[in-house]
Formats: sequence, C-alpha cells, structure tokens
Amino acid sequence: GESIELTARNVRHQFFAQCASQYRCPRVLLAHHADDQAETVLFNLLRGTSGLKGMEFQSTHQIEHKKLQFFRPLLETSRSEINEFVLRQKINYREDKSNAQAVATRNRLRNEAIPLLEKIMGRDIKSALVRAERLSQSRMASLQEILEDYHLEDPQGRLFMPKISKLSPALQQMALHEYLKKHHVTKISSEVIARCLNLLEDTTQSKTNLPGGRYFRRKEKRLFVD
Repeated sequence: GESIELTARNVRHQFFAQCASQYRCPRVLLAHHADDQAETVLFNLLRGTSGLKGMEFQSTHQIEHKKLQFFRPLLETSRSEINEFVLRQKINYREDKSNAQAVATRNRLRNEAIPLLEKIMGRDIKSALVRAERLSQSRMASLQEILEDYHLEDPQGRLFMPKISKLSPALQQMALHEYLKKHHVTKISSEVIARCLNLLEDTTQSKTNLPGGRYFRRKEKRLFVD
C-alpha cells in the first residue's frame, strides 16, 4: 500500500540502523547535494505542505528503536561540482539507472520540469531555489524566537487561546504549524492549518479532523491535539 519510493526509503533506513549497530556508530553521512535540495524545495512548494522547505544539514531519526543522526555535508555543493571533482580525481562511480526514468514525481521534476523552467527563464533556477529556501528558513528561525517569548502553552502543553488570538495571522499560522509538528502530526497542509485556526472564532465547532485519524480540539479556552 506504500509507494516504491517510500518503501525503498524505509528499507535504506533499516539498513543504516543495522550498520550503525554493527559498527557502533550512530551517525550517517548522506550524499544529498544542492540539486537534490532544489528538487526537494520545489516538490514541497508544489505539494503545498511546507512552503520553501528543503532538507536539513542534520536530522535525527528513530529507526528500529535506535536513534540515528543523518548529516548532509554536500547540501550546498552542486552536482556539476561533484562531477568535476570526480573526473579530476579519476574516481570510479556508479549511476543509478532509475534516476533517468520517469517513474517517480521527483524524477520528473529533475528530468522534465526543472530543465523546462530553466529553458523558459534562461538561467539556473536550482541555485535560486536553494537560496530562497535558506532565506526562508532564516526568517522562520527569527519568528520561532519571537514565538518562544509569548509562552503560548499552559503547564499541560495546550495552546492558550487568549494568547494565540492576539498574534498576527502569520505568527498564528506558524504557532499552529510548530505545535502540530511537535505532536507528530503529519501532512500539515495550509488547509489543515486554516481549519485549526478556524476554531479560534467558530464557536459552533469544538474540533476538526487531522491527518492520521486524530483531532484538534478546543476546550475551556485551550487548543490541543487528541
């Protein structure tokens, strides 16, 4: 019932976890580069789930009861730079043939959409996407610092409505997004955020559906995930 991309990703992560146990090393270096980052930013933007959001240089994953740290040291290095280095150093490598096949959305973005957009614009759009993502994340980090000063949660970890109601719409959206992510809600779209924020004003509803069969509820001037 899963896509082959997600299944393959899970199998890779399981393999990483096995290697980490065997060699007693909880850290994995991944080869994602700047071109991959541009594809990820475009993919997330078109899905409408994350805005200008790409991969992180460092992330932590819980796999088979083992915590692994993933590092992506080449995330700001382009594929062309890597190719030039490989040729100059005469390093043998293998190319995954499936990368050139139009079997997945990411492959079509890489092989069809991005080249077409670059032809239309007459310039490299991959570096522009990477720069835009970096600027967006910098702004998001600043907004997160601002939100922390508001202390929006009560001692039970629920959002306090009188406080969040006073925020600007942009900060409200970010506060909701961070709160849902903190409670492991997946597929957080702008539509999900809008429905959750609607509970601030619509007194006829006390809950709204969340992905994964969960609910976002309002009770006694508190908002929380159930």
